[in-house]
Amino acid sequence: MQFKAAVFDMDGLLLDTERVCFDIFEQACHAQNVPFLSDVYLSCIGCNSVGVERIMRAGYGPDLDYRALNDEWRQRYTVVVMNEAIPMKSGVIAMLEWLKANGIPAAVATSTQREVAEAKLRLSGLMPYFQSVTTGCEVEQGKPHPEIYLLAASRLGVEPTDCIAFEDSNNGVKSAVAANMTTFQIPDLVAPSDEVKALGHHIHPSMDDVLQVLQQNARVKA
Repeated sequence: MQFKAAVFDMDGLLLDTERVCFDIFEQACHAQNVPFLSDVYLSCIGCNSVGVERIMRAGYGPDLDYRALNDEWRQRYTVVVMNEAIPMKSGVIAMLEWLKANGIPAAVATSTQREVAEAKLRLSGLMPYFQSVTTGCEVEQGKPHPEIYLLAASRLGVEPTDCIAFEDSNNGVKSAVAANMTTFQIPDLVAPSDEVKALGHHIHPSMDDVLQVLQQNARVKA
């Protein structure tokens, strides 16, 4: 397991954002008198804004006023994430410190829009760990397409095959695997589907477990 750089998803992987967003989406549904369809929301995890709209419209049907629901959802969400630090997931700092100590550059590849993504990373204190941040608004094709991971690797000046990727969502894993990165999945709200399990990537319950794997591998190679 040789690698020269690491690329991280953000929401649900570095930050415990998905539960916050899930609750806010439920609030927005109630405010707009729209049914709260949790399965539709969960299908959106890992997608950029274009993908979210496509899934929402398909899940709710033609009578949905998507613009009104999305505006309600985003306004409520923005108030929280632009002003409050989202809790970090277990093991994140330890992993980033280990990569830093070993001279391995790190980047973020998130479907979130840049302004919001940078605010989240800044408020959480994580921004200094990353050499670059690539966001969903910078690519034409969002996850599960590999474009965002390929762009993140390019910005680090590293071949995708020399990168390890960290993801929580099924869409994100598909994206990273399609980019030919060694991919670790740490599931958050959604368990890996059978389709995703068949990709043959690494699945672990926490970032702490992944760090142990990488440290052990480093000791063996040393």
